[in-house]
Amino acid sequence: MTTKPPQRTQRLPAGPPNKRHGTPTREGWWFLAATLLVGAAAIDAGINLYFLTFGMMLCLLAAGIALSELGLAGLRVRRVLPPAIHAGTPYLMGIALENRKRRLPSFSIEVEDLIDGRPIEKRCYFLKLPAGRLQETAYRNTMARRGCYRLSGFRLATKFPFGLVPRARIVADADELCVYPALIRAPDSLLRGLPAHPAPGRSFAPSRQGEFRGLRAFRPGDDPRDIHWRSSARRGLPLLREKEDEQTRGVTVILDNDPDAAADPAAFERAVSEAAGICVELVQRGFSVGLAVRGGEVRSAVGGAQAERILRALAVIAPAAGPLPAARSGTIVRIRPGAAPALEAPLAATTPARGQA
Repeated sequence: MTTKPPQRTQRLPAGPPNKRHGTPTREGWWFLAATLLVGAAAIDAGINLYFLTFGMMLCLLAAGIALSELGLAGLRVRRVLPPAIHAGTPYLMGIALENRKRRLPSFSIEVEDLIDGRPIEKRCYFLKLPAGRLQETAYRNTMARRGCYRLSGFRLATKFPFGLVPRARIVADADELCVYPALIRAPDSLLRGLPAHPAPGRSFAPSRQGEFRGLRAFRPGDDPRDIHWRSSARRGLPLLREKEDEQTRGVTVILDNDPDAAADPAAFERAVSEAAGICVELVQRGFSVGLAVRGGEVRSAVGGAQAERILRALAVIAPAAGPLPAARSGTIVRIRPGAAPALEAPLAATTPARGQA
């Protein structure tokens, strides 16, 4: 039974603490002070014009709060997660906001992602959201470190209409953000040492027979009979089914995550990025790729789904004690923190001969 590498959950870098709902802005404090001053003058002097001005200013504050609350009512928000996020690489996080009110639009809405009730430093802004409409936008962000992060929800805020007393509402929506390691390209010397011809096993070459390999975009000259119509309709572009034939090239990437070898955090992170870059490159070249670390392994397989499984395992990898799993067959790429990736001789998947133990 295959075990998974130990996982770790990290916290997002958060911005300043969330302000209390209804805390006035700087202009709001000045307007509130002016309102109190006019009210005190009206009581002291007993002049009707002062009372009229004081009442108008109070109504202005009340109307601003009421319109802000009305603008935040009936809103539904969700995330559109990017397909892949790598440490140190900017990504776009999509935010979809829907106004479910029948007649009233919403104005000047800010949406922030939350972690443990605290907003991150990026936000999305919607100037006007008509009734019954859905709008999407995105914010650009960069995660410095790999790992799995937990987003807790959203903060919806508005200063409409007067910018005096902003209103905010917290929407709970838990989600996981998996940040893959940064990719360091495989050395050319290592790629040149890989086998040029398939070894015994299974192949990544497309075939009309064999096990399902994955989906890819339709190209001119492809057989239309292999189009996966359901996925094509969902994605909005023609997608083709690919299968594997009976031959393959196998590579096992062994990452030594021994605590002693990982004493230097920078060297360990570079080794993880090297393993990620090599695995992605080999998958794209058609190899059957597996990953072995102390405490678990990802069995060899082919296709884009295998690259995602390996990257997810490397996103949460940490130093661990225990033996390294033995490679079963194929070429071995051994990676150790502080050393260059090394290519070892292929292992033949053989069975004992007759008469041998």
